[in-house]
Amino acid sequence: MEHDIAKVLAYEVKKELADRYFGFRRLIEEDKEALDRRIRQQSLTIEQQICLDLVRIYILLRDEALIQEFCELAGLAKAMFHDPYVVRSPTIRRRVFEGVRAGGLTMAARFRNLLLNSYETLVEHVGLYLERFGELRTEQETIEEEIRLFYRQHDLGNIMAFLRGLDSSAPVGGNPLAATPPMGTAAGLEEKLRVAPPEPIEKSLPIIPPLVPLRRIRRPLKKLADRAYQRREQEFKLQD
Repeated sequence: MEHDIAKVLAYEVKKELADRYFGFRRLIEEDKEALDRRIRQQSLTIEQQICLDLVRIYILLRDEALIQEFCELAGLAKAMFHDPYVVRSPTIRRRVFEGVRAGGLTMAARFRNLLLNSYETLVEHVGLYLERFGELRTEQETIEEEIRLFYRQHDLGNIMAFLRGLDSSAPVGGNPLAATPPMGTAAGLEEKLRVAPPEPIEKSLPIIPPLVPLRRIRRPLKKLADRAYQRREQEFKLQD
């Protein structure tokens, strides 16, 4: 009778530990999945907004030297999302400028304003991206801290050792922690049960520095636009 009671008590202890551990693991995995979804959404934001803004600017400047000069003015170490084929493709040029208009009395003025407007939009989109990037990083760090806190309070190695000390028999119920693992497999099981932290978001999203505000580089950007227009005057015909 006493042996049966001990087995029941051991089972209850194991079940409580298992429920607590796997309940926590489920919550963490749900948080990680939600973080992954938001990272994918942010990735789409890059492709649809920032990349489009930059491609439009690259097409306007076209010349590699002017593009590099633009990057230096904007605060970019290199020309992100730059592909020479894209810059020279008439089909892509028509698509990225479809519906885009810029005011100005002359074609040169409209060209200049189009570059300034494109850059202003780019700065806005990069600002939004950096804000969301910071939110995602905070969320990632929160999940990592939750995992560290849980393991400080519930050391998995101690739990496994405690379970081995309770009983070597496997009670009915089939709970993964309810059965005590053999000594030879305990380390491997412990490693499998451990909750992995989320990957750094830098592996999925690029690091984009904050861009220089338009008001600080408006004059040199205008000069850059004028030089680009003079080089490609016959190539860029902006409609009213």
